[in-house]
Amino acid sequence: MTPLAVDGLRRSMEGVFASMLATCDAEGTPNVSMISQVHYVDSQHVALSYQFFNKTRANVMQTRMASVQITDPSTFLHHRLDLDYVDTRTSGPIFETMKAKLAGIASHHGMDGVFRLLGADIFRVVRIEAVPGPTLPPSEPRRLLASTRLACAELAAAQDLETLLDGSLRWLDVHYGIRTAMILMLDEDREHLFTVATRGYARSGVGSEVALGEGVIGVAARESTPIRIGHVTREYRYGSAITETARQAGLVSGDAQTIRFPGLSAPRSQMALPIRGTDGLLGVLFVEDEEAMRFDHEDEDALAIFADHLAARIALFRREEADEMEEAAPDPLPEQTGQTLRFHPLDQSVFLDNDYIIKGVAGAILWRLVREHRATGRTEFTTRELRLDAGLRLPAHAENLDARLILLRKRLEERRTCLSIERSGRGRFRLHLACGLTLVEADSDTGGSP
Repeated sequence: MTPLAVDGLRRSMEGVFASMLATCDAEGTPNVSMISQVHYVDSQHVALSYQFFNKTRANVMQTRMASVQITDPSTFLHHRLDLDYVDTRTSGPIFETMKAKLAGIASHHGMDGVFRLLGADIFRVVRIEAVPGPTLPPSEPRRLLASTRLACAELAAAQDLETLLDGSLRWLDVHYGIRTAMILMLDEDREHLFTVATRGYARSGVGSEVALGEGVIGVAARESTPIRIGHVTREYRYGSAITETARQAGLVSGDAQTIRFPGLSAPRSQMALPIRGTDGLLGVLFVEDEEAMRFDHEDEDALAIFADHLAARIALFRREEADEMEEAAPDPLPEQTGQTLRFHPLDQSVFLDNDYIIKGVAGAILWRLVREHRATGRTEFTTRELRLDAGLRLPAHAENLDARLILLRKRLEERRTCLSIERSGRGRFRLHLACGLTLVEADSDTGGSP
């Protein structure tokens, strides 16, 4: 009998091969069935997918015992686990993670929409036994520890939040070979995430949104747990995961104004990892690939460490920005007119002529800056004054203010507008205008033009 070492068998729990589950009833009559998932919980527990109320389920409820055989997809080494039933979870991180993985496995086997997870049955592992049979030699060990050390050193060297966010995705490419990735931050309403940095996509999608609980990213955020799947089914593709939150009254055309999500058109592997600070969720790190089974449990462990270091650096920059500098003296500029900047108070959306720029907090900030510039000629601003401006409707602590400014800068740059924003010092930024502007505020009740 092999000593208990569930941690060393995680590769056999990837769902590449279906597992054999054996149970018996109270009279000792055996039953053997196939099971799609054996999910690693911790060093002493696993979870099995509860999908149907069948003979297997009835046997487990009677005897509270089971035995499952798992297979290493690399070496074909089999292990048999003897299990004692603990309980069944129908919600929470373990259930949601298994639900996401089950959808991917179903897609891989051509069973989209057929499998439905009813619960996650938690078992304690009481015995592990290697099953004799032909095997292949183990593959060369990966050097993820060294890659993680180098990547975390890069995080520690970042000097500001924007360099940190964009650099994080570049370092994933350099040190892990992950070419398509993005970072999303938690919105002020704590119900959505907004994209602040992307890499490897045909379009950046900066400013696109995902609601908590929607798709792999939304579930990882809501449950604050990593979600990793190796075969992506249509239910977890992100065309359906982007909420049309901007379809509200007050837009010029009345049509939805959203920024398209930048995900791959045909992903086969995805992983979303929460970025967690001491006060809770900050955002989500998301990676994907067109290759099936691109990310395994070792990638998950490595990127979880990376995400934790990323969270620590974000928190550090937020603390540094809290030490605001005094407001700069105004530098009046002559008033000009040219393009029309239109603001809709209902959803705080901003249009430059007929081009949608941004909405929400970032839109309110842009409108505030341009109006202040028009009134005083100022081009230098501080984050301190924004935090103190009640008209911006910032939350009490305004944790995402710096991320909103980064988002705003990127959107102005992507839309190739005559407006731009740049960081000019600690807690300080500068507004540039390369054209004159006519400012128009829409009717706050109807959203129509005045």
